[in-house]
Amino acid sequence: MSMSATATTNNSMKEMVQENKSLFQLPRQGDIVEGTVIGKESGVLYVDLGPIGTGVVYGIEYFKVQHELKNIKPGDKITGKLVEVENEDGYRELSLKKAAEEKTWQKLEKKYDKSETFKVKITDANKGGLMAKTDNMSGFIPVSQLAPQHYPRVEGGDKNKILEELKEFVGETLEVNILDMDSEEGKLIFSERAAESGEIKKALKKYSVGDVVEGEITGIVDFGAFIKFDQMLEGLIHISEMDWSLIESPEDIVSLGDKIKAKIVDIADDGKVSLSIKQLKENPWEGVSEKYKQGDKVKGEVNKIASYGALVKIEDGIQGLVHISELEGHTMEDIQKKLEEGKKYEFEIISVDPEDYKIALKLVE
Repeated sequence: MSMSATATTNNSMKEMVQENKSLFQLPRQGDIVEGTVIGKESGVLYVDLGPIGTGVVYGIEYFKVQHELKNIKPGDKITGKLVEVENEDGYRELSLKKAAEEKTWQKLEKKYDKSETFKVKITDANKGGLMAKTDNMSGFIPVSQLAPQHYPRVEGGDKNKILEELKEFVGETLEVNILDMDSEEGKLIFSERAAESGEIKKALKKYSVGDVVEGEITGIVDFGAFIKFDQMLEGLIHISEMDWSLIESPEDIVSLGDKIKAKIVDIADDGKVSLSIKQLKENPWEGVSEKYKQGDKVKGEVNKIASYGALVKIEDGIQGLVHISELEGHTMEDIQKKLEEGKKYEFEIISVDPEDYKIALKLVE
């Protein structure tokens, strides 16, 4: 036999050995295997796994899927995850539930990679967000990842009230994207905001800063009010953009359900829209430096007494501040001895700053 023929024969033998070694290689814990059901009796399912032997599903692993096993019969194909390579009876122990979970994680990873939008069912709520389920896999939607129209608008951020609003979503279906996932840690975080971001960006193309829109007040919180002005869009009117005067509460200006006009003052990169009502009103501070000067005496009504001083209404839309440092004693009690909310007094103007909408006053004794 020639050397080349001998080399060829040796290579063929090596390939056969490697092939047989691969064929009869022992399975490892965690492997996903497929087999044929060969029998079922008293809480045990027997599975023919071909060259690697016989698998069994029993004990807690059988109990977990007992409802799914009711209609299974010999000859049916099933997929399991190897949880024990070989038990004392020589069987390969399988988990059908863990295999199903593995398949679900693989499906979810594909959705995550493609930024795919899909539906989840809300199963529970806690103070931090919503529990949701897809393909029998549970995940979490943080409150911050809810779409604007679903975000709980609760005065003062009361967590118990937030929970009450979140509970109303239980049983409903929401469209989400996967924000973050880790199969080893069992972490699955959904985002409704991310799922809507494409549609929101498309809707935002119709609008620009400076546009005047009309919409409905859908929520009121201590820092402002939400207005829905498009089927997909909702924006915030901050309390500072509600009136030229300082106001105590947004409810002094708007109520739920009001139909109002507002001006778009900012569109952020993340799709948040800021609006203003006051910019549609005549600015009373225009020309104020000609009208009011340092040393002038004015009559004003005390609107509010606070730890820092007293706010005084000079005319509609124009307020001045008597700082606590201008009052003897510099305490709340000293202010309340000198001034009373709702009453008018004479004041002297210390300074006028129309750019920052500020007039500093002191009480004329």
